[in-house]
Amino acid sequence: MGDETPALEGDDFGAGVALAKIPDNGMLLGHAQGEAVILARHGDELFAVGATCTHYGAPLADGLLMGDTLRCPWHHACFSLRTGEVLRAPALGPIPCWRVERRGTTVYVTAKQADTPAHPAPVASALPESIVIIGGGAAGDAAAITLRREGYSGPVTMLSADAAPPCDRPNLSKNFLAGTAPAEWLPLRSPSFYPERQIDLRLNTRVVRIDVAQRRLHLADGSSLAYGALLLATGAEPVRLPIAGADLPHVHYLRTQADGEALAGKAQAARRAVVIGASFIGLEVAASLRARNVDVHVVGLETCPMEKILGPQAGNFIRTLHEQHGVVFHLGTSATRIDADKVTLQNGEELSADLVVIGVGVRPETALAEQAGLAVEHGVVVDEYLQTSAQGIFAAGDIASWPDRLSGERIRVEHWVVAGRQGQTAARNLLGRRERYDAVPFFWTEQYDFGLAYVGHAKDWDHADIDGSLDARDCTITYRRGGRKLAVAVIHRDLEGLRAEVEFERAMASGAHAEKAVS
Repeated sequence: MGDETPALEGDDFGAGVALAKIPDNGMLLGHAQGEAVILARHGDELFAVGATCTHYGAPLADGLLMGDTLRCPWHHACFSLRTGEVLRAPALGPIPCWRVERRGTTVYVTAKQADTPAHPAPVASALPESIVIIGGGAAGDAAAITLRREGYSGPVTMLSADAAPPCDRPNLSKNFLAGTAPAEWLPLRSPSFYPERQIDLRLNTRVVRIDVAQRRLHLADGSSLAYGALLLATGAEPVRLPIAGADLPHVHYLRTQADGEALAGKAQAARRAVVIGASFIGLEVAASLRARNVDVHVVGLETCPMEKILGPQAGNFIRTLHEQHGVVFHLGTSATRIDADKVTLQNGEELSADLVVIGVGVRPETALAEQAGLAVEHGVVVDEYLQTSAQGIFAAGDIASWPDRLSGERIRVEHWVVAGRQGQTAARNLLGRRERYDAVPFFWTEQYDFGLAYVGHAKDWDHADIDGSLDARDCTITYRRGGRKLAVAVIHRDLEGLRAEVEFERAMASGAHAEKAVS
């Protein structure tokens, strides 16, 4: 997770480099003091920052420079060139900054700057006395860290029902399950991270009731906790398949770190697996199990994997990709029974299995919000600032249903990057910043050596235009409804994905929405 040290390339910026080598509004990769460094030029200003994303170690020199910000090519994290701070998830921390000196026509990178909070401490009189976050996923983690980066010094408490601290959930179905990433990579932070920042992380802690009038939380152990402001980041839970045998020991769902560890443990000895569900999670699990040489059969209701989201051409490409790796599909059907050694389908077909993974979707954890009397409709209803119908209570992540300015619709998106970005925005708004949430939804998938990134949100679309070649794994797919561009999927075109994100952001900033979206 970004721990690898990249080989040093390019000029030694400490020894000086000609100003003319740095493109106008562009970047130059080099090194200083034994570290890879990017020199960026924005107008008359020069910046020197670390060259590696703090998420998965992506080369930032391959990213996109936008004004005084730098965007990661892989998963669209965004950093400030001025401070190195994380402006948008999924980056796990700031990138380092160096001082830059210009002497005539030569530029020198000198002393490395100390990491400081992104902003000075906000005015105490306008702040909540304490902030409590319910949830230990991407949204909760990002919110807690952002509060400290913003200079908030009051009590911050994270209440997580999970047994493990915030983990790298996308990795559970990818490299960790495939056996190519160690368990040590799963925690997002070191054990000392939260105490050092005076973030009170309480694991195995479940909230059973919110007293909105008294601003108090009642916990499952009988205790209670007061809050000055509250963030709901309870996430989602897997949809349980209501069939006989779904609770047998060899049947697994995948959501928490404990789920991932249990599944990876069983996969080591498994010989034949049935994956029920042909969604991204199901297909990532199938690819990871094949990496362990487990025979895999995938069962799904759809007739073409991912057709609703990606279209039939991309869906058939993904199916063929899996079949080339030995996966057998059983589509247009579902499982009706699970036994210790087999799965029975609707048509009576029996599939041998010593391991079963169910991935048929998730549902938002809205019970607490409903109990508290908050507005709930296909998720917790929030405004453009992520505030719920109750003053001082915000929601972020898989549970939040927010007004999307691009589509003009209220949407809820169950993706890791979205949750992290909402946690960041919610944290600033808990401090009274009144920052509109306007980040463009983003997700990525990795299956075998194939990767796809998706920017935007097209719940319904009528045209999917492909520029390039799926077979060559070099293309852009644009999704439109009524001629309006709503989303873009890119395969091995990282910069095009970043540019699409910027295009959508500009459309929202200009007031473009369902009536006048980008063309």
